[in-house]
Amino acid sequence: MSQASSMYQDQEESETQVGETLVEVDNLKTYYGGQGIFAGPPVKAVDGVSFDIKKGETLGLVGESGCGKTTLGRTLIQLENARGGSVNFKGTDITELSGKELKDWRKNVQMVFQDPESSLNERMTVGEIIKEPLDVHDWKEPRDRRARVREILDIVGLHPEHYYRYPHQFSGGQKQRVGVARALALEPEFIILDEPVSALDASVQAKILNLLDDLQDRFGLTYLLIAHDLSVVEQITDRVAVMYLGHILEIGKTDELFDDPANPYTLSLLSAIPEPDPTIEKRRITLRGTPPNPRDPPEGCPFTTRCPMKVRPEQYRDMDDDLWEAIEVFREVVRERTRVERSLTSRVKGAIRGTDPYGDVDEIVEDTFGHVEIPPEVQPHIGEAVEHVKNGDEESAAEYLKDEFGSICDRERSEKYRVSDTGRTSRCHRHAAEYEEPRESVEIYETT
Repeated sequence: MSQASSMYQDQEESETQVGETLVEVDNLKTYYGGQGIFAGPPVKAVDGVSFDIKKGETLGLVGESGCGKTTLGRTLIQLENARGGSVNFKGTDITELSGKELKDWRKNVQMVFQDPESSLNERMTVGEIIKEPLDVHDWKEPRDRRARVREILDIVGLHPEHYYRYPHQFSGGQKQRVGVARALALEPEFIILDEPVSALDASVQAKILNLLDDLQDRFGLTYLLIAHDLSVVEQITDRVAVMYLGHILEIGKTDELFDDPANPYTLSLLSAIPEPDPTIEKRRITLRGTPPNPRDPPEGCPFTTRCPMKVRPEQYRDMDDDLWEAIEVFREVVRERTRVERSLTSRVKGAIRGTDPYGDVDEIVEDTFGHVEIPPEVQPHIGEAVEHVKNGDEESAAEYLKDEFGSICDRERSEKYRVSDTGRTSRCHRHAAEYEEPRESVEIYETT
């Protein structure tokens, strides 16, 4: 048995107790910009995230593009600097490490990137690519490093003769195997998988996922899987964290979360999964607009501007849904006017439903409310906001609309609610007794 092979055997024989916390994230924040006298508001890519990852498990991280998933993953391995909070790895806060300490710690964690085409240096042979981490950390002798590379090639399903080939000579699936091999070189305990199969064909995806699963069983690896393909997440993860606008809105066991989503945003994501059974009618929840600008997130719940289950003020609980939707759209258009310069580009692009948030406010009202009847008790409030806008005071208009039509969702961040006996949690005001919706109102499957 080679020296490298015996090391793997030692790793297998020294597995720690199942359930031990390996990574603990507490109130982690990653901001871009916003520092300096003349700087604008920072981009809050990750904004107060907390969760843990158990040794040997796979935690899935899902959410729309731009929600902060990749930034969170990169912050966990200190490719991005945290603005606040902590990341404890086996009791050590790695956000405080630097220099040699940080370099030594990085032996314990690696990352497999989304695009195998761009993550491999075309000027290096596959052997050199996989051996590079060993060279950087001065791992043993050069002869041992070469033997180590050949062993890892075999482990990931490649051949010894591939050592001297270049990336352009490989298929996409083979390139991703090279990426996985490079991540394994230093025997890490924790690997972040950033969309590891999204650039691959479906048949190749299955092979890479099976490889990752086999490696986890063989070496006791711990994974954070960042993905937008929910079918992949459902297949290989133990738990799932649902992320939106830099926040974790729900986290829990995969089967529970997919079978019985608790958070409105989770419900919306899952409703987009195609249903192969033709006897089941699936109600698709289409969210209006796009996520808010992370430079200016909502004051309350981050999902408040798009939530289909948003808490309404008491006096508007029974309002027609179409009218309420129109009011919410109008509020967001006015809010847009308060925070973005009136550039030509912005005027051309428009905003919600094709309306120009910087155009004539009367036209905006007509476009927004043209399909609904505004009752007498609502009309004065819309008119008041319109007058503020015409006077060039969009901030007063936004505040007026918030005071009249806003709710706890607009004013306060929800606390974390425990929504199952297994520890699944969700952040939503609907979990509070006074705002709880009947369970049938959030079902997404209906048998025909």
